[in-house]
Amino acid sequence: MYEFRDLNVAVIGLGYVGLPLAVEFSKKRSVVGFDTNRRRISALIEGHDFTLEVSDEELARAGRLTFSSDIEDLSACNVYIATVPTPIDQYKRPNLEPLIRASETIGKVLKKDDIVIYESTVYPGATEEECVPVLERLSGLTFNVDFFVGYSPERINPGDKEHRVTNIRKVTSGSTPETAEIVDRLYREIIEAGTFKAASIRVAEAAKVIENTQRDVNIALINELAIIFNRMGIDTKAVLDAAGTKWNFLPFRPGLVGGHCIGVDPYYLTHKAQAIGYHPEIILAGRRLNDSMGKYIGSQLVKALTRRGMPIAGARVLVMGLTFKENCPDLRNTRVIDIVSELKEYGMTIDVFDPWVSKDEAHHEYGLDPIDAPESGMYDAIILAVAHREFKRMDEATVRSYGKREHVVYDLKYVLESHESDLRL
Repeated sequence: MYEFRDLNVAVIGLGYVGLPLAVEFSKKRSVVGFDTNRRRISALIEGHDFTLEVSDEELARAGRLTFSSDIEDLSACNVYIATVPTPIDQYKRPNLEPLIRASETIGKVLKKDDIVIYESTVYPGATEEECVPVLERLSGLTFNVDFFVGYSPERINPGDKEHRVTNIRKVTSGSTPETAEIVDRLYREIIEAGTFKAASIRVAEAAKVIENTQRDVNIALINELAIIFNRMGIDTKAVLDAAGTKWNFLPFRPGLVGGHCIGVDPYYLTHKAQAIGYHPEIILAGRRLNDSMGKYIGSQLVKALTRRGMPIAGARVLVMGLTFKENCPDLRNTRVIDIVSELKEYGMTIDVFDPWVSKDEAHHEYGLDPIDAPESGMYDAIILAVAHREFKRMDEATVRSYGKREHVVYDLKYVLESHESDLRL
């Protein structure tokens, strides 16, 4: 094995997870940041991160970090950390292709005694069952004899400037006790909040996948309660505020569940559960309910317009916010698109306004062309879909100024006070 001081790190995949990690490791040792997206590499070399997770100033100070899309630049490294996405396909099945491609890249440069660490969310067993055989095949080396593997699941929260990679406790693991100790020691260099060494790679994989599954199920419960309370004419937020006075009531809120974690990770666990002969009832029920919220929100708006005698076909709607969460440019798996699609089926015209999104990305991913700014007095309905800080600074008068004389304001995120909107979840 290498001396600990001689470990040179390569981070494979420079998105929301990989780039902050590479920057932090570069404060301790030499790091190569690798990505196959040449445009991404060029932008980082020029000193800008379009995800906004790392500031231009932080990039400028990362003197021991080099960026490359050339596989040859990985040859001097001996620790490879894979931080690539693990999405689902159109049938909601795990898509391990990015992880397999990253493993193929690493396998081509893997040497004796090297360590490969995976951070991507997977189902229990995926690292050793899916990734390790690729590493062996491409390198010609033998697992746990010539090279070793670790797993340390990412815990990045995009757009969150308070909970960052260094102050979130990190779970670590390794394929041998010695590897587990090296992996844990390596992360302890940069993780101020400390680490937790899991009993095995499979335990660490399972711990990660249930973190977001638990959140998903809890949000599904609150979404179902919101639907019930809406039918009863009770303000859901008022109920949650009252219940929240008890010390052990969990502060979840209803809403859309998108993004690359909560809306995706449960399908990795359910896939594995079904593969071993168990049908997960609660997890899949929660997924179905959360995935149906866009359609529910659309139907609620249609009913509100109908009650006022306003036309549905041809109605013009302003959707404020497109990203999957507030104060973040990430469009991956945003469920706001479900609302847009539902309303379009009723013949409505939709304008999307989001100061955080890349217009090119919105067009490429969803065929949408966000507007630069809303016009006053143009809309039959206004939906506050994402609680960006720019929207939270608006008062009721500003939001309603976008509407026609007769209009409906639907506040999904409690941006306004209860009496200031016409509909709330």
